[in-house]
Amino acid sequence: MPKPLPIQFHATDLDGLANRKGRIAVLAEPGQAPSPGFRRLDRLIRGALTRALGSEAFGKLKSGEAMDLAFPPGIAADAVQLIRLPKKADQAAARKAGAAIGRAHAAGGSLVLAEAHPRAADIAFGLAMRAYDFDSHRTGEKTEPGPVTLMVANAEAVARAAAPMAAVAEGVFFTRDLVNEPANVLTTHDFAARLAAMQDLGLDVEILEEPELVKLGMGALLGVGQGSESPSKVVVMQWHGGKTGEAPFALVGKGVVFDTGGISIKPAAGMEEMTMDMGGAAVVAGVMRTLALRKARANVVGLVGLVENMPDGRAQRPGDIVKSMKGDTIEVINTDAEGRLVLADVMWYAQGRFKPTGMIDLATLTGAIIVALGHENTGVFSNNDDLCNAFLAAAGAEGEGAWRMPMGEAYDAKLKSRLADMMNVGGRDGGAITAAQFLQRFVKPDLPWCHLDIAGTALLKSDTTLAPKGATGWGVMALDRLIRDRFEK
Repeated sequence: MPKPLPIQFHATDLDGLANRKGRIAVLAEPGQAPSPGFRRLDRLIRGALTRALGSEAFGKLKSGEAMDLAFPPGIAADAVQLIRLPKKADQAAARKAGAAIGRAHAAGGSLVLAEAHPRAADIAFGLAMRAYDFDSHRTGEKTEPGPVTLMVANAEAVARAAAPMAAVAEGVFFTRDLVNEPANVLTTHDFAARLAAMQDLGLDVEILEEPELVKLGMGALLGVGQGSESPSKVVVMQWHGGKTGEAPFALVGKGVVFDTGGISIKPAAGMEEMTMDMGGAAVVAGVMRTLALRKARANVVGLVGLVENMPDGRAQRPGDIVKSMKGDTIEVINTDAEGRLVLADVMWYAQGRFKPTGMIDLATLTGAIIVALGHENTGVFSNNDDLCNAFLAAAGAEGEGAWRMPMGEAYDAKLKSRLADMMNVGGRDGGAITAAQFLQRFVKPDLPWCHLDIAGTALLKSDTTLAPKGATGWGVMALDRLIRDRFEK
């Protein structure tokens, strides 16, 4: 899997600047005293930086944006990247500046003159996040990216500040890789194996196979996968970083490795993107990886239900009635509303076994949430204002869009079934909300819970500030921040 670029933090040394190859990035802001690195580089390239800084083009740049001076005279570098970033820039602008460097980073390597900028660690994080490239299935000669060096005033302090961010970046990359993988590679077997390998990081990983799921009574989950050659599985990942015996916080993810819709088959156009229907499980996995890498001082359990929804002769039919682990019966009106069936059983299992202090589930659950919120925000549903507000604050702090959606009895009534305890869908109107109402039936009273519908944010057709088009890894940063703020004080 692609690893975040290794970034070296060195004390500022401008003597070898003229002979530095590759790319050089330097920070500046009109009206602000230029740094020593800016002044030295400006002299070497005969005032070109001063001229660029005073240009109309640079004046139109927003904080964190950049312009290139290609093949400047007087130095060996191929380009100097002039980045607009004031000394009092906020976290988002600093990460955006780093992302501008990461997007342009090439084989020759990059030297970043961050010098005494107080947001140097965030610049490094943005650089690492945006330099992601999923090239596992491209053939032909591949060009390895060159080294990255940040010259800073206090290298050791900046490196210490950047270390936990590097763990987050690796967790995000792990999530992106899982979401980007095609379904013929990322089967339920392969997915479970990748999670099991994280035992090397200190996670306790347990794989529950189909015979055990049958004994547990997970009829809702097993019904989804019964038409696939890939057996259904539940993977449990535990991180014991908090006090011994203290109840964990639980994360639960939907892991449908491919979703045809089953017998209620999806339209052909766009079905290739249903490789991303395991995005919720991928985020849970990425968060657990991050916690292990940075040795989080919290107890957290991550559970994912891994299934494949296929239209086989043995596949679940519309009209079938399945029995959940909780004991409730569900009339399957639409086999394409399968993610909530998977989550229902895994959520109930998580509560019964671990007695968590709270629970958040994540799923690429409904197209309806995309209609409501587009691709800018994840839909957030909750039964607990404190947990919900804490998550929204964490998402806002990390720049990951999230918006709280309503819930209520009127929506719940739409799930009433003539034949069973409930139906798995409640009609087209309010579809994302009725899905959340369905899940809430599998949350025990008084347990703080949030449901995150990431259908619109897990995979995008265009670049974002910190990611190229494709898998975003949305949610890893926000959930890691939530755990740090709520459980590691």
